[in-house]
Amino acid sequence: MTENHKLITGLSNDEVVASRNKWGFNSLEHQQKNHLLISIIEIVKEPMFLLLFVAASIYYITGDYGDGIFMTIAILLVATISLFQEARSRNAIDALKKLSQPKSRVIRNGEIIEIPSEEIVIGDCIQVQEGTFIPADAVIIQSNDFSVNEAILTGESLSVFKNELSEINKVFQGTIVATGLAICAVTAIGNQTSLGKIGKSLESIEEEKTPLQLQITNFVKKMSIIGLVIFGIVWALNYYHSKVVFDSLLKALTIAMSVIPEEIPVAFTTFMALGAWRLMKIGIITKQTKTVETLGSATVICTDKTGTITENKMSLSQLYVFDSNSVIDANEKLNSEAEEVLSFAMWSSEPIPFDAMEIAIHEAYAKLESVDDRPNYKLIHEYPLGGKPPMMTHVFEDSKGKRIIAAKGAPEALIEVSSLSDKEKNRALIAMEAMAKKGYRVLGIGSAVFPGTDFPKTQQELKFSFKGLVAFYDPPKANIQEVFETFYKAGIQIKIVTGDNAATTSTIARQIGFKDADKVLNGDELMEMNSETLKVKVMETTLFTRMFPEAKLKIIQALKANNQIVAMTGDGVNDGPALKSAHIGIAMGKKGTEIAKQAANLILIDDDFSKMTDAIAMGRRIYVNLKKAIQYIISIHIPIILIVFIPLALGWLYPNIFTPVHIIFLEIIMGPTCSLIYENEPMEGNLMLQKPRPLTTTFFNLKEITISIIQGLIITLGLLFVYDYCVDEGFTEKYTRTTVFLTLIMSNIFLTLENRSFYYSVFTTIRYKNNLVLMIIGITIGITSLLLFVPVFSNFFLFEKVDKAQLGLSVLVGLVSVMWIEIYKLFKRKI
Repeated sequence: MTENHKLITGLSNDEVVASRNKWGFNSLEHQQKNHLLISIIEIVKEPMFLLLFVAASIYYITGDYGDGIFMTIAILLVATISLFQEARSRNAIDALKKLSQPKSRVIRNGEIIEIPSEEIVIGDCIQVQEGTFIPADAVIIQSNDFSVNEAILTGESLSVFKNELSEINKVFQGTIVATGLAICAVTAIGNQTSLGKIGKSLESIEEEKTPLQLQITNFVKKMSIIGLVIFGIVWALNYYHSKVVFDSLLKALTIAMSVIPEEIPVAFTTFMALGAWRLMKIGIITKQTKTVETLGSATVICTDKTGTITENKMSLSQLYVFDSNSVIDANEKLNSEAEEVLSFAMWSSEPIPFDAMEIAIHEAYAKLESVDDRPNYKLIHEYPLGGKPPMMTHVFEDSKGKRIIAAKGAPEALIEVSSLSDKEKNRALIAMEAMAKKGYRVLGIGSAVFPGTDFPKTQQELKFSFKGLVAFYDPPKANIQEVFETFYKAGIQIKIVTGDNAATTSTIARQIGFKDADKVLNGDELMEMNSETLKVKVMETTLFTRMFPEAKLKIIQALKANNQIVAMTGDGVNDGPALKSAHIGIAMGKKGTEIAKQAANLILIDDDFSKMTDAIAMGRRIYVNLKKAIQYIISIHIPIILIVFIPLALGWLYPNIFTPVHIIFLEIIMGPTCSLIYENEPMEGNLMLQKPRPLTTTFFNLKEITISIIQGLIITLGLLFVYDYCVDEGFTEKYTRTTVFLTLIMSNIFLTLENRSFYYSVFTTIRYKNNLVLMIIGITIGITSLLLFVPVFSNFFLFEKVDKAQLGLSVLVGLVSVMWIEIYKLFKRKI
């Protein structure tokens, strides 16, 4: 197949363009949704919009056109901000979707290249291999031991073997290559494929809400109900005293507006979407934004060894010749015995190698001075990788009927199926241990003789001759020790889960400073344990060796049974179940199979495991910043609610200190503050030194919600103090309103600065790099100045010019009402 595939040149660039112009792109085009219309409908259904609409209508009905126009402008402004935030979040998600599109190998202009599956055209020659999704309907041209799982179309779980001579020699989009490799000519793409014709059902699938989303939705719903109840009470009280329907309704609407925290759902959506976008910028694709929520909670990371801890740059280092019991350096000239071991290693590999070890074997074989026999032989039978421990076997034959049967796999597997005495087995195992202790990855090599064509069902039934061992060195990544140290400091356990043997894994683990490298458990031992024993053992063990799919899945399930939040890395077909089961499945972008990528939640674009420290830090940062934003919203809503309600309910001298106009102005200020400033906040210095937060912990825990309520109540006391002072001094209603409003604005500014951290002092956080802080505060002060000093605005808002003493009082009261939290922070830092 190596030679034959070179004859397939595929399409030229001009032919690709012509085919695309005629048939289009390889994408399933479902009903296009009008996102703008959907967003507008959602905004119109929001309680705050309805309240604003009613208030504006009342102003128009009563002839108060100035306030009516202002409320209309406010409605448009609030809607524009919401649409902007929605579009910003949607664009971030769309960018992620484009980046996470699967890629496929095609032959074009005589070369194999990798392109996004969407760019495949009719007539393309695609190369599909074990672990990949078939990207389009196609006809098989050439194949090697090729089988496909078509469960997505047929419901049949067993794989179907196919080749170019089969009665049904077609493959279909969305099915999975179970074994082997094939080159196929594309016959249908997009909606014209078998999957595309039934794909309309995908439109009805909706993503479930996460626990945090549900908590936030329930909180806002409860606050809306409270607002409705208060609205009814205030309307009834006002109507009872004034007998004026519209005036009492406006006063009740003012209260209702102040109660509903509509900024919270917007903040949540924005934080998650932009968090996923930020992860994408550092090389991590988040397939679902809700994964961002889970990242900061990870308590255990299960990582494979090859390509994650190591470079996945295999180089053949040594060969062990069994017959002479000798070890040969692969970089020196090989004797005939070593050449024979290397030759059988090559014949047992795929004709077109894609595994790092097989590539290294083919490269080493090509350097031999002996005649290259590869063009003269054809693969006539293949046993794919299988068994515990695994091995694989290839049967080649030339035109004269000369046959080569070669096998490679775990040394224990080859030793077991070979005709060796106990003494010879021990000799081979000693050689394997010696290589493994140097950190080499070791494969056993064997050969067999079988004259007939009725090959046995399993490769283990063949009678093998043990030829020797080949050892590869895959160096650890340069930064991996630093990465592990970061995880350890963050309170995250690390467990290595690998198919390699214990000696090799332990050696590599010790080289990188891995903790408890001697606590090892292999796959067979693990499978024999009952659930209770395993539940204890998985917490103690750090190295899991000779693992297979079922064993990996049991590890994840046992860790979850211990209430651990599990992140799992993987790249192969066999990693799919474990990746799917883990809370956070992590696939490699370059060497990962499509099955692994589909099962995972995150994809590391450059296979750089160090990015996981950034991902977890980002997850923690987003969660903490969202919490700061919502605590800010709660704290600032309390004084707004109470300063409107208390004078009205208690019948004070100036009962209507704020109107809907004032409340909507405050809402416009608060929205950008929580969504823009806090989302852009950098990570606090101690965040990656804290233990992971339990996922079960409710977002609004009592301690934090109490602090926010206290903040709100103290600001309220400050406002009531200013109100009472103004009344005692005999100031007018407009003067009192202006002073109270100004105090609230100053309290809001100081609260914004203070809530940037509930641990570090404001004198520390003021040095944080966040340009939006000064910008938003500057805009707030600028607009407030216009309201105070420009007559047209101050008259509209029913304000009156205040003197410097009152201005100073508002600043001082706002400062004192908020800055007391510094004492709490100091106490917290000293604990």
